[in-house]
Amino acid sequence: MTGAGASSMQEPRLVTRRVRRRRVPRHVALATPLALAGLISLLVTGNALRPFERIVTLEARMGSKSDYFKDPEVQRLLLGRGIRVDIHRLGSRGNATTPLTGLDVVFPSGQPATKLIFQRQNRSVRSVRPFVSPLVLGTFRDYAETLVKAGVATAQQAQGGAPTLYYDLDMPAFMTLLDGVHDGSTHADQDRDGVPEGADTWNGIGYDNSGEHSNSGRVLVRTSNVCESNAAGTYLSLLAFVANGNSTPGTQSTDGPKPGRDAVTALAEKIKPLINLQGMWADEQADSYFSDLGESIAPVSLIYEHQFLAHQVAHHKQHDEQDAGRVLLYPSPYALTEPQLISLTDKGDRLVKLIEQDQELHDRAMELGFRVRFSGKASASERLNSYLRDNGIQIPIPNSDQTKSYEPDLSVLEQIINDVGNCPPPDTEAP
Repeated sequence: MTGAGASSMQEPRLVTRRVRRRRVPRHVALATPLALAGLISLLVTGNALRPFERIVTLEARMGSKSDYFKDPEVQRLLLGRGIRVDIHRLGSRGNATTPLTGLDVVFPSGQPATKLIFQRQNRSVRSVRPFVSPLVLGTFRDYAETLVKAGVATAQQAQGGAPTLYYDLDMPAFMTLLDGVHDGSTHADQDRDGVPEGADTWNGIGYDNSGEHSNSGRVLVRTSNVCESNAAGTYLSLLAFVANGNSTPGTQSTDGPKPGRDAVTALAEKIKPLINLQGMWADEQADSYFSDLGESIAPVSLIYEHQFLAHQVAHHKQHDEQDAGRVLLYPSPYALTEPQLISLTDKGDRLVKLIEQDQELHDRAMELGFRVRFSGKASASERLNSYLRDNGIQIPIPNSDQTKSYEPDLSVLEQIINDVGNCPPPDTEAP
């Protein structure tokens, strides 16, 4: 029995299950062609290895034109080309009179500082002047209209009868308000005590006529430090040019000898009361002007045109209208600044080449209000005007008086700056 029962038992069978292969997830299948297309695009454009490229950091020193390199879009474009710019702040003249050790590039805003830097170089220097920017005076509408009534400013025509953003300023006439001497006008008795003040004040030239506001302060232009800033040095050159009869100081006259040091010193003493010395850099000057308290800080501030235009574009994008409270005074004669990016090392050469040739960097400079030199067939002003028009900003009209203020020879300008600013001697310990 036992044997028969045992023989009737069957061994258990091993059953195997058929395993289905998983399909590729739908989202992966959909994304694969896009990824392949992106890879092909990177290979074609030569950017496939971009994430693995080394970012080169350049040490740079500059003043007001640092706002170009501090712009997030400019920084993004440069990083995409493997460059990061580490900015050390110092005004243009400060750059020219202090050691340049450890720097790859400097970016002075004008030719006097550029010449000083070139004189100190022992290598072949590569440089580029990518854009220009006129020197202007930023003010507020009520102050500009006061200058119009005083006969020293003229409003430019705005399209459609809108309030204008721009005024032409007669510099010789304006300088008579800055000289610290009362001009004998009927408005001079500011405090109504029967005694005229010793200098022109805002109320003295009619600022308080509307009865809505008052400012008994002296008519002055707030500037950056002439010992460090190109903006202030250029403004000083403009004052000297006008005070010298619309003639560049120190130049050879047709009917006499070249003016000596005493004559230049006398001219410096003549214009010294016209400038309100400050310790700020030019871009900080603009920051104060564009701040909420700008009108209480200074009625008139020395700035660059590009700073005002960039502010207006940003304001329009945010509020869908121009900042009609802030306006520009365009001096006549006028002063034009030509910032120059100067390479001091091989790494600096790479940045100069980019700024010289890269169209996207040129376009961004124009969007920041600069008049860009590398603009193809269209002129720098035409391209800028088109951009302003597209962004709802009034276009400034060139003054019919195209007299340009030329800076004096470097030695003469240095003497004027030192005489007016009582500047400390330059640091010449290192190149």
